[in-house]
Amino acid sequence: MNNPTHSLSAFNLILDASPLVQLILLFLVGASILCWAVILSKSIRMKSAMQENEQFLAIFWNSKGLEEIQTKGEGLTHSTIARVFESGYKELRKLPVQDRTDDGQPEILNIERALNKAVANQIDDLEKYVEWLATTASAAPFVGLFGTVWGIMSSFQSIGAMGSASLAVVAPGISEALIATAMGLAAAIPAAIFYNYLLNKIKRISLDTESFVQDFLNMIQRSLLSSRVKKSEKAPDAVR
Repeated sequence: MNNPTHSLSAFNLILDASPLVQLILLFLVGASILCWAVILSKSIRMKSAMQENEQFLAIFWNSKGLEEIQTKGEGLTHSTIARVFESGYKELRKLPVQDRTDDGQPEILNIERALNKAVANQIDDLEKYVEWLATTASAAPFVGLFGTVWGIMSSFQSIGAMGSASLAVVAPGISEALIATAMGLAAAIPAAIFYNYLLNKIKRISLDTESFVQDFLNMIQRSLLSSRVKKSEKAPDAVR
């Protein structure tokens, strides 16, 4: 006769479960592993991005020129702000010298579009695979519940076939069925917690990056306005 404690262990209950319940448990374990892979990789990515963003902003405000900023920021590969600056700087260098509006100000709409596109690309990269956490958090409990319902149905069929409804007959089948619900919750709870955590981190990085875009555009406008003033001051001397 089998030891009741051994027969009701989680491992044995999984082995004795129906093929459908085992398939559901395998799916939930796979979903949980994928969730933890996303959680760990994205957490490291967010931490690196935030640290390198701070480093780049220090470079940006303490450097003497855009070329110096570009050179010093090349090594910050995880910085979203550095990548956005690089896109804007490349677009700025493409701007023709003669491209002026009526009031003498350079047309910087192309630069602004390039910066906004770069921000969208960086945020999209940060959000990549994070939606899997939301999917798992919402779907895993229902998948586990389906496995539980199926297991309970199988248990009642066994009870009917045996003609007995004693606790010794009912307990193994109910325990087997409830494992699916427990596994669903084990996959869903961390996914829900870290989805909100990562979403808040992405929101903070997004706000910092969008704020930098405005600072960068203001710097370009001031620089170009200063160049225009210098040219206008030299013009009377040339006439004299």
